[in-house]
Amino acid sequence: MTVFNRRWKRQQRDRAAATLGEHDFLFRETAARLVDRLDDVKRRFPLALDLGCHGGELKDALGGRGGIETLISADLSPMMARLAGPPALAADEEALPFADAALDLVLSNLSLHWVNDLPGALVQIRRALKPDGLLLASMLGGTTLQELRAALYQAETEVEGGLSPRFSPLADVRDLGNLLQRAGFALPVADFEVITVSYETPLKLLADLRGMGESNANAGRRTTFSRRATLLRAVEIYMENFADADGRAPATFEVITLTAWAPAPDQPKPLKRGSGQTPLGDAL
Repeated sequence: MTVFNRRWKRQQRDRAAATLGEHDFLFRETAARLVDRLDDVKRRFPLALDLGCHGGELKDALGGRGGIETLISADLSPMMARLAGPPALAADEEALPFADAALDLVLSNLSLHWVNDLPGALVQIRRALKPDGLLLASMLGGTTLQELRAALYQAETEVEGGLSPRFSPLADVRDLGNLLQRAGFALPVADFEVITVSYETPLKLLADLRGMGESNANAGRRTTFSRRATLLRAVEIYMENFADADGRAPATFEVITLTAWAPAPDQPKPLKRGSGQTPLGDAL
């Protein structure tokens, strides 16, 4: 199934690369949170991959931390990969150019939500990891930009009498946990947190999304510009329904974090169902 046009997404990121530093605050925030989790893993990672590196925010956040000896940066966009600095390459998450059991660690910061075949991409990542290699990734979840979605859908219905595919379908945290298991990972964990960003106006939010290369890339999107009347009406609806006490526009980003390990013989394994000896009531 083709949900996203990957060529469009590459072009969006290429265009965004020149001014990414003016709009990359969310990438930097989630990169810092991802690295904080890596600090809890007390081991060395000789060879690691930053998959979907954008402008190298993860590399900056690491700053030599995390037990990583060599970090390869890879992005769908050659321009973004160039920003991250060497060693770097342009690579598609849907067709990884790495040999089996080549990597000790795969990091990915807010990129996997643009992958058409996410189960297939996870399988490729698991194969590229050495036994007991770690995947640590963040991606956007289903409540992301719920305010903007509601405002644009209502405005388009009112002004144009119908809806067009303006937003990406985003995964649920429970679905992602199941996908990790289906992809063959051991000890999979998926959890989420919500980051709320406050804007002076929804127009600034739209500018940031373009500046991050996070604009609509739905394969079925319409290719003409949005009507000015629709956009202005959406801004009105946004502020009428969601403005905070200070008259600013909040924007919700649900960030899902995935943690999983490539299987290895000496890993801890869960006990069989029903083998517990302590009643739950006693524990509570």
